[in-house]
Amino acid sequence: MKKSMRCACGVAPGRRREALLWLAALGIGAELAQAQDAAKTEPRSYKVLFENAKCRVLEYVSRPGIGVCGTGKHSHPDHVTVTLTPAKVKLTTEDGKVQIKQIPAGAAFWDPASTHSAENIGGSGSRMVLIEIKDQDWKPASG
Repeated sequence: MKKSMRCACGVAPGRRREALLWLAALGIGAELAQAQDAAKTEPRSYKVLFENAKCRVLEYVSRPGIGVCGTGKHSHPDHVTVTLTPAKVKLTTEDGKVQIKQIPAGAAFWDPASTHSAENIGGSGSRMVLIEIKDQDWKPASG
């Protein structure tokens, strides 16, 4: 007898979407999603490479058509991003502004805490390292 797999929240895979729709209808979906640590909710994409009291270093692996630093609308604390592969990104900020960015491999840049969606619109996967700065306002990236 095959046992059905459940996510960490205890919801069967086929029912997860339904549960998220109910949470959204009740107005609590976005807050719940932002409160969850992406390294725990998205272990196939995020990997914690290092963590101490001052910073957390994450590797993020993406495929075309999905996020380059998280899934859907998500948030990050202050962080440095280092691209390990080139990426073509469609970035949508919290206020709805859309930008298309070509990011070369080896680029490093600072990002203040923000909420956005960032879709991989290139033809291949991408890998990035995110270095989260743990200050008094630190909350882990949400997936």
